[in-house]
Amino acid sequence: MSGSDSPATGRDAAAPDRPARADARRNRDRLLAAAREAFAATPDAVPLDAIARAAGVGIGTLYRHFPTREALVEALYAAELDEVVSSAPALLAELEPSAALRAWMTRYAEFFRIKRGMSDTLRAGWASGSIATPATRERITAAIAEMLSSGAEAGSLRSDVDPDDVTMMLLGVFLSTTAIDSPERVGPLLDLLVDALRPAPGPNGR
Repeated sequence: MSGSDSPATGRDAAAPDRPARADARRNRDRLLAAAREAFAATPDAVPLDAIARAAGVGIGTLYRHFPTREALVEALYAAELDEVVSSAPALLAELEPSAALRAWMTRYAEFFRIKRGMSDTLRAGWASGSIATPATRERITAAIAEMLSSGAEAGSLRSDVDPDDVTMMLLGVFLSTTAIDSPERVGPLLDLLVDALRPAPGPNGR
């Protein structure tokens, strides 16, 4: 075999792997998207075969990517948490800080709703150590701190607020509306919370 044949042979040998890897990534993304929709729709346990059907793949494909329910839940939770946290700077780049904070709260509420559908698996996994315990609260509070700081600099948000207090108030909104099954009240309560974070008007009303 001549030296000129080797590179072509190498390319030909590698070529079938690339579509296979791309297909695998697409299937994984579809499974995570289907799981996200399923867990957001109900707090009850969702059968894995239903998630596979919604993703348009077989149950064997699901198990190749996620051998257990815990593996699927851990991957989805990590992806959602990353997205919530990373959305803070993205929103600040597009919106005025108080508007960015309000939009971010809606995304965090969505994350909380999805988490409800995974809560039993998460608790059991965290207790047994089969699912790594994420630094959720710390990361959420850091995102809030970034938006509060930007708002304080812009004069649209108070500068005397502890970010962890905002985290606690948000959790209070989500837990209380969940307890009475009133998701329609989340939006108005978040509006009130953002209003409370705005600076008080000065003596001249400004």
